Amino acid sequence: MSTPTATTLTLDPLGPHFGARVEGLDLATAHDDDLVAVRAALIDRKVLFFPGQTLDADGQVALGRRIGELTASHPVVGGVDEAHPEIYALDSADNGFADVWHTDVTFMARPPLGSILRAVILPPSGGDTSWANSQLAYDSLSAPVRALADQLTAVHDGNREFGYYLAQRRGGQGSVWDGEVVTRLDPVEHPVIRVHPETGRKGIFVNPGFTSHIVGVSDAESRAILDLLYAHLTKPEHIVRHRWRPGDVAMWDNRATAHYANRDYGTAHRVMHRITLRGDRPFGPAASR
Repeated sequence: MSTPTATTLTLDPLGPHFGARVEGLDLATAHDDDLVAVRAALIDRKVLFFPGQTLDADGQVALGRRIGELTASHPVVGGVDEAHPEIYALDSADNGFADVWHTDVTFMARPPLGSILRAVILPPSGGDTSWANSQLAYDSLSAPVRALADQLTAVHDGNREFGYYLAQRRGGQGSVWDGEVVTRLDPVEHPVIRVHPETGRKGIFVNPGFTSHIVGVSDAESRAILDLLYAHLTKPEHIVRHRWRPGDVAMWDNRATAHYANRDYGTAHRVMHRITLRGDRPFGPAASR
C-alpha cells in the first residue's frame, strides 16, 4: 500500500526496509520542498525510482544541482559531450557495462554521495539493475564478524577497471576531481565498515568492483574476509531489483548501497546517463567514537 510522507511525496515501498517508487512527482517541475522530501526519503529508503519522467540531459543536470553539488562525469571518463561534462554515459556499444557488484567511484578519496541514473535507450527486455543495502547487511552480520569488520581497512584501486582507459584513451589526463586533474589512479584506503555521516548507521563498504584487499592481513585471509562480506552483502533479503521502463530515473545513496546491472540482453543497445553528487571522505567506527 502506498504511504504518504510528512510532506508531499507518496512512496510505494519495494520492501519492508529498502527501496521505493515515488509516485506522481515530476522531477522537471518539482518544488524545493519536494526535493527536500526526496533527499530525506533517499536517506531512509537508500534507492528511489521515479517512473514516467521527461528529463533530458539539461534537465538531469539541473535536477542534480538542485539536490547537491555535482562532480565531473567520472574521474577518468569524460562527459557525454562538451555541453554536459557532468554526465557519464554507460553505453553498451562502447563497453559501458556495470555487471559486477560495485559502489560508484570508491577508488577515490572522496567517493560520490549519491548517483542519479536516467534510462536513455533500453533493450527490448533485460538490463535490470539490482541494489544491495549495505547497512541492512551489516546489521544482519553476527556480532563476532561485526566486531572484526569494524576494525578493518581496505584498499580500493581503480586501475583494474580504468587504468588502461586513462592511459590509452585519455592520454594520461582525466577529469578534474576534487579540484585536481586526475593523471593517475593511486589506490586509496577506506574503512571496511563505513559510518553514514547523516544517520550514524554502519554499512559494509567493500565491493568486488574496486576493493583489492584488506590491509594488515595475509592474502588468503583478505580473500576469505572479502568473500564472506560480498556473499553476505548480496543475499536476496538485502536486495531490490528494478526493471527499467522508458522515462525511469533512479536515485541512490552511494554511502549505503552497492549495485549491479544485468548484462543479459545480448547485442541489443542499452544507454544510461548518470550524474553523481559530491561526497565526503568515508570514516569508520573508530573515528566515530
